[in-house]
Amino acid sequence: MDMMKQFSLEGKVALITGAAYGIGFAIAEAYAACGAKIAFNCRGEKHMEEALKAYAEKGIDAHGYYCDVTNEEDVVKMVADIEKELGTIDILVNNAGIIKRIPMIEMEAKDFRQVIDIDLTAPFIVSKAVIPGMIKKGHGKIINICSMMSELGRETVSAYAAAKGGLKMLTRNICSEYGEYNIQCNGIGPGYIATPQTAPLRERQPDGSRHPFDQFIVAKTPAARWGTTDDLMGPAVFLASDASNFVNGHVLYVDGGILAYIGKQP
Repeated sequence: MDMMKQFSLEGKVALITGAAYGIGFAIAEAYAACGAKIAFNCRGEKHMEEALKAYAEKGIDAHGYYCDVTNEEDVVKMVADIEKELGTIDILVNNAGIIKRIPMIEMEAKDFRQVIDIDLTAPFIVSKAVIPGMIKKGHGKIINICSMMSELGRETVSAYAAAKGGLKMLTRNICSEYGEYNIQCNGIGPGYIATPQTAPLRERQPDGSRHPFDQFIVAKTPAARWGTTDDLMGPAVFLASDASNFVNGHVLYVDGGILAYIGKQP
């Protein structure tokens, strides 16, 4: 068996939602390096322009589509356009998501619903749109970006934890319903990842000490550091490749060991 070929994505069509920056961009970059054709979505013109420029700077011929992934008509049109321009989608990464850090008793129902809509309902909508093409083609990979909050709760993230817990179970259910069609649906659960969005939580304090949240995360992580987007590339390639053809319904936590660790005794 050619092991390197097992991890090749040569000629595959990959749709990564919300891949204008951050985790989604890193996964798209990894897939492109392995030979995949890259499609992603944006809702706004500014983000689209910035994303296409960033991909071009990396030498990646990415194809951007305007689409609100919570809108089923938008998604159906995007998938049809991708199939027409690039071919049937082989790999779907449901990455688009938001978080609202609001104490539960202060959170309005409309804010809770918005998080559920983007983080859970959208993966259902996009997966539903690509599965028929995967069935027809005889294979497919769906990767849902879950979270440690798929397993744990924490203050102020009730909507996010509810959505990511639901996404874990949607992952298992897609596996259960469509595994017989050679479709593998798995999840990646990132730990705390150093991105521009988390940069304020890692800034040094005026006295030179670490931000309290930075101290908390490093102390709770056996790896004693934040993760990087590079740490997610290998797991994402594995779950998109033939190397994972008998892995289904699984969530791979890329968290530096947080979920395995109770923490140091005070």
